Amino acid sequence: MESVDILYQDNHLVAINKPHGWVTHPSPMARNARYSAMKQLRDQLDTYVYPCHRLDSKTSGILLFALSKSQHRIVSDLFMQKKVIKTYLAIVRGYTADKTTIDYPLINDKGKSQDAITHVHTLQRSEIPFPYGKYETSRYSLVKVMPETGRMHQIRKHLSHIRNPIIGDRPHGCNKQNRLFKEKWNMTSMLLHAYALEIPELGLQLKASPSHPFLDMYETLGFHGRESIIVS
Repeated sequence: MESVDILYQDNHLVAINKPHGWVTHPSPMARNARYSAMKQLRDQLDTYVYPCHRLDSKTSGILLFALSKSQHRIVSDLFMQKKVIKTYLAIVRGYTADKTTIDYPLINDKGKSQDAITHVHTLQRSEIPFPYGKYETSRYSLVKVMPETGRMHQIRKHLSHIRNPIIGDRPHGCNKQNRLFKEKWNMTSMLLHAYALEIPELGLQLKASPSHPFLDMYETLGFHGRESIIVS
């Protein structure tokens, strides 16, 4: 059995660092998924666990579970009340603004428009000598992303909306860039990581190191200070 990287555990909650490619839990939309974080954690702990939120399969990082139905209700309510602070790291195409807020409604799977707000802070920018379209070089940004709302694929869709799609994102990303990364570096992971999660009312503060593909591309693209995002 594939072992689960447990970041935190007490009598009520357990948090893991979900790998890229794992679904949060089994569902009709993920019949072919090899690993389910909920199932893997349940088998490892030998007890039932309740996911308090979700990460899509292409996103790595912090995933929080409750160990009882009552605790699950408490934490789920805090998520709904926007009392959970979530921070993601992403590597995107192009140079992003120093700080920006994306306030752009998204359509859910039932065709309903929903308010969606995402805050983006640029941490670093890089430029490498690989042609892209009419340009002689390729430019990238390392960004910190803080979603205020929690819509499906919100971060992916919002960054694509401002023309700074996440590297490795399919279908919301840039096909040319995704092809470059696959052909040049055999890199097919999406470079989005749920890096930090804070619940002040529970006194909970968590961080999780990015995946190896993320860290490898961090260095390849010339971003500095890799050790600053590795959690010891």
